[in-house]
Amino acid sequence: MQFPESWLREFCDPALDTQQLADVLTMAGLEVEEIRPVAPAFSGVVVGKIIDTAQHPDADRLRICSVEIGATEPLQIVCGAPNARPGILVPCATVGATLPPGPDGKPFRIKVGKLRGVESHGMLCSSRELGLGNEEGGLLELDETAVPGVDIRTALQLDDVLLTLKLTPNLAHCLSIHGVARELSALTGAPLRATPVPVVTVATDARLPVTITAPDLCGRFSGRVVTGVDPKAKTPAWMVDRLSRCGQRSVSALVDISNYVMFEFGQPTHIFDRDRLNGDALTVRWATPGESLKLLNGSTVELDSNVGVIADAQGVESLAGIMGGDATSVTDDTRNIYIESAFWYPKAVAGRSRRFNFSTDAGHRFERGVDPAGTVEQLERITALVLSICGGSAGPVEDHQPAMPVRSTVRVRVDRAARVLGMPLDEGQCENALHALGLEPKRVGDAARPTLEITSPSWRFDLNIEEDLIEEIARVVGFDQLPTTPPLAPITPRLRAENERGAFEARRMVAARGYQETINFSFVDERWERELAGNTDPIRLINPIASQMSVMRSSLMGSLLQVLKFNADRKMTRVRAFEIGRVFLRDPAAQDSDTAVAGFDQPMRVAGAACGPFAPLQWGQSDRDVDFFDLKGDVEAILSPAVAVFEPVLHPALHPGRSARVLIDGRPIGVMGELHPRWRQSWGFAGAPVLFELDLRAVLAHPVPVPMPVARQQDVERDIAIVVAEAITFGAVQGAMQSAATDGLLRHSTLFDIYRPRPGTPANSGLEVGEKSLAIRLVFNGGYGPLDDTRIENAVQAVIVQLSSQLAARLRT
Repeated sequence: MQFPESWLREFCDPALDTQQLADVLTMAGLEVEEIRPVAPAFSGVVVGKIIDTAQHPDADRLRICSVEIGATEPLQIVCGAPNARPGILVPCATVGATLPPGPDGKPFRIKVGKLRGVESHGMLCSSRELGLGNEEGGLLELDETAVPGVDIRTALQLDDVLLTLKLTPNLAHCLSIHGVARELSALTGAPLRATPVPVVTVATDARLPVTITAPDLCGRFSGRVVTGVDPKAKTPAWMVDRLSRCGQRSVSALVDISNYVMFEFGQPTHIFDRDRLNGDALTVRWATPGESLKLLNGSTVELDSNVGVIADAQGVESLAGIMGGDATSVTDDTRNIYIESAFWYPKAVAGRSRRFNFSTDAGHRFERGVDPAGTVEQLERITALVLSICGGSAGPVEDHQPAMPVRSTVRVRVDRAARVLGMPLDEGQCENALHALGLEPKRVGDAARPTLEITSPSWRFDLNIEEDLIEEIARVVGFDQLPTTPPLAPITPRLRAENERGAFEARRMVAARGYQETINFSFVDERWERELAGNTDPIRLINPIASQMSVMRSSLMGSLLQVLKFNADRKMTRVRAFEIGRVFLRDPAAQDSDTAVAGFDQPMRVAGAACGPFAPLQWGQSDRDVDFFDLKGDVEAILSPAVAVFEPVLHPALHPGRSARVLIDGRPIGVMGELHPRWRQSWGFAGAPVLFELDLRAVLAHPVPVPMPVARQQDVERDIAIVVAEAITFGAVQGAMQSAATDGLLRHSTLFDIYRPRPGTPANSGLEVGEKSLAIRLVFNGGYGPLDDTRIENAVQAVIVQLSSQLAARLRT
């Protein structure tokens, strides 16, 4: 919310400078996000009145203007603005004036100059030249009340300051100048200027009856007819200026008046063209499915029974609390109007604008709560402004109150407030704080345990429980007054058991491998789901924040590839990234648990991606890109001491010959591999990224290493070469060897060479086409028992027999 400081000080003017005022508001929860001047620095510019103009003798587009600035003689100024004419008041930069910097960043100084041979003693200015806007309409025309010779900064209040507040949803009562002033008065003790209700003389009997059939939609509806208005009347300059400084452009007098009252007191209103309404009555109701309405913004929306409307005899004419319809909007031909000022229940308005993909200031206020007690007062205020600016005759006020909201009663215990805030508080402090906010506290209960009770005022919708009042007390007393209290309880570190390890443990392990953590959105591009996850039925969002974020992710790979792509586009050649987060899967059998809700499963995954050189550039080793086996080593280290088994897999995101499923104890826990060439090309990667994605629970469930005594015997190594079919993996070979009856002597095995015959290899090589030779080192150790050649040979033969029986392997000779 943006507004000028001067407008706020008209309601409450504490003895604080701008920065102090902003600090007070911020410390009370009304964060002042920005403070900026209304106009940039410039000097020497005054109000000038063009007395006469004459055509320049040597330039068709230039005029010689005689300008009065309150001096003894008028100034001669040459001007090329199309609207330079006698009688208007405009900004005049006198000789010696300094204007805001131009495109070159240097201030512009006014000197006596000649334009096509005619002397010019100054410059007539546009709003752009003064840094007040970008309008191209020529000179900035001032209000006729401006006095020639007065400094333009004084005439236009250009030394004012704009404050921008960042308000939380519970501060709906501060969505107006008066609401912020009420808070400022409570915080500083400065008086709040009374706002007497204007008395409008009723001069016509014109009425428009209203029927409310949906009391759960509208709690109060006030309205009146005003006849004989002039819609072409010019909005006063002071109103245009204030609206502009609130970020609202001027539209027309009637629309400007409605917006002005909304910014001033927070009550959105709507003005109908009475003559364009059909029939002699309005109905406030819920819409009927199939109805539609063309709005003021030009769009047509389809309605249903969850949308509140105002309808006439022929159909819907306005979306309740959101926006009016185009058919009944005021135009230059309007003569009679109907002004509506209502209270719409927040739940009846909330979310409706987002359904239609737009938002309005009115909807923003109504869905947070607007004071229902102020509808008639603000109706009188807006009527008075209409009569003074546009003329006309006002009819009587029609006020309907079918279901005013019930004001909640809340109690706060003084001792509990002190305990929650961690500072000493007495009953007087709490009572004064609540009274300053207009909450009118009453003392109730036992005097030994003071308790205060309030009935929430009509403008507060956020006071429902005791903690709400404790927060209000803290805001008024001042968060800066809260003492710094050290912990009273001793802090004893406790080592977590293995079953208590959380995601941080996984973060530490992955980061130790050189990866940097990223945090990404859980909603992603649908193309990622189809291409990278093979998910043809992703979980769709009803109201996505962007078209490229329309589905929930079932894999973390797309998010990580986007991270790699973002860095690669910025010339980052070596990138390692990981993420720990939830994925979202359809699972009709899922039940409520820590990762599932009915119909959906939401497991945690840990995923990583790498591209570019294996190591930073250095002299000690040759440069090469990271590959499948580098990633395999990272995965094994992350899962250690559990022994992971890798088997070929077909995955839509990964290279069909360079990808693997990761298993522990025979259970698949994830995948890893090189990005598929198709996606590498479409994403535009120079090298081939490698990726892994694992189930987080499996990563955290790995066993703790168990200490083993040092063997008394030295290891004994035996090398064998076996011939197997090309399709047999080394994982299958290891499994067969581990199942051999080696009496516990075989400790581990290592593959150290692979030989495949090339086409044309002599037949005496011992291998046929479709076979390969695996050279394996077997390591034996008997622990504490004796280890002799006989036991070792028997163990080796047991391994060979098992390989032959399970895999049809044979020794290579």
